[in-house]
Amino acid sequence: MSEETTYARLLALLDLQGAKYRLIDHAPEGRTEIVSRLRGNGLRQAAKCIVVMVKVGKKTTRYILAVVPGDRRVDLDAIKRLLGGTYVSFASAEIAERLAGSVSGTILPFAFDTALELIVDPELLEQQELFFNAARLDRSIILDTGHYVALARPRIAPIALADGAQPVSSPGDAVV
Repeated sequence: MSEETTYARLLALLDLQGAKYRLIDHAPEGRTEIVSRLRGNGLRQAAKCIVVMVKVGKKTTRYILAVVPGDRRVDLDAIKRLLGGTYVSFASAEIAERLAGSVSGTILPFAFDTALELIVDPELLEQQELFFNAARLDRSIILDTGHYVALARPRIAPIALADGAQPVSSPGDAVV
């Protein structure tokens, strides 16, 4: 799926469901801190989207679309524990982009591919509106949080770490 196809699919979904959203055009940028300044939103309102690979046993691999507030990091240990995984890492850029249907820096907080499980940190959902790149580096969406939850139907679980915070690990836990 190309970026334009993913972008069109998102807008069609939002329009069909009557979601409350606005589009913002800005200079091309995919880094959360910089694009948030361009859009004029707080980092806590930005949906940072990362694709994570989780091995469950020796033969099962699951891919997770982890969505956290822009001022947080994805807690790989938390995802590993949540899924009963034996190994966790960030997915390769190639796999992440294929599953998300867009390039890194533009990944949506929606999982359109059935091989991608959506998990959102509850802190992000405390915001009235969410800001994210719209499968394009030069356009973002501001989406009502209630509409986002109703449309995306994410699994909600604490998967975020504050910058500088260390993950809580059990003795013998190997994250990566």
